Amino acid sequence: MEEATPNQTTKEFSVSPFDALSLHPSDHPGLILVAKLLEGDNYGQWSRSMKIALSAKNKLGFIDGTIKMPTGEDPRLLFWTRCNHMVLSWILNSVHVNISGSVIYAETAVDVWNDLHDRFSQGNDTRIYQIRQEISELRQGSESVSIYYTKLKALWDDLSSYRTPPCCTCGGMKHFSNELEKEKVMQFLMGLNDSFAAVRGSILMMNPLPDTRKTHALVLQQERQADVAIPGEER
Repeated sequence: MEEATPNQTTKEFSVSPFDALSLHPSDHPGLILVAKLLEGDNYGQWSRSMKIALSAKNKLGFIDGTIKMPTGEDPRLLFWTRCNHMVLSWILNSVHVNISGSVIYAETAVDVWNDLHDRFSQGNDTRIYQIRQEISELRQGSESVSIYYTKLKALWDDLSSYRTPPCCTCGGMKHFSNELEKEKVMQFLMGLNDSFAAVRGSILMMNPLPDTRKTHALVLQQERQADVAIPGEER
């Protein structure tokens, strides 16, 4: 009987490089897929980052349960096991050492993923409250318009990661999205310094109200015009 190799089993079964059961030569157990480890209170951002990274590596099915473990003498079992262990290693590398110790003995990546979700997504309401509070208190202050907008957008994106998109194909979904965008525009304008009162008033008079990107562009244009005018006044 032939010994199994990475490219074949005893039944001469192989997988395509594009198959989810294949591994790229650059894949190894020491990879860290996210910039910030899971520490508990950052579960929303962490899970989003992990999903993006695993999707890019065609391994998302190992945490959402869509790539099932082959049974019996299925020749794919060897490949599935290798990929499962690889994803397990990536998850363990991407969480705080105190957390990894509690899931080190799990057998499958989906078990670890579900365990972490059950433990750390329970505090979502508290985190949502904290994010909303940060948004309401954020002000431009001494920051440039771009830096202020970037901070605010990061909070919006963080909050969005905790929302479950409504399952609706009717016109109500578009209305919901428009209202959400309008709320963001209001939040952005409210936090601007008083020196932008004129452009803020002009934007609020527009019908329909521009989206956040357009609003940011209009305010940024005003900021740059002011920067150009100040040196001239000093001369």
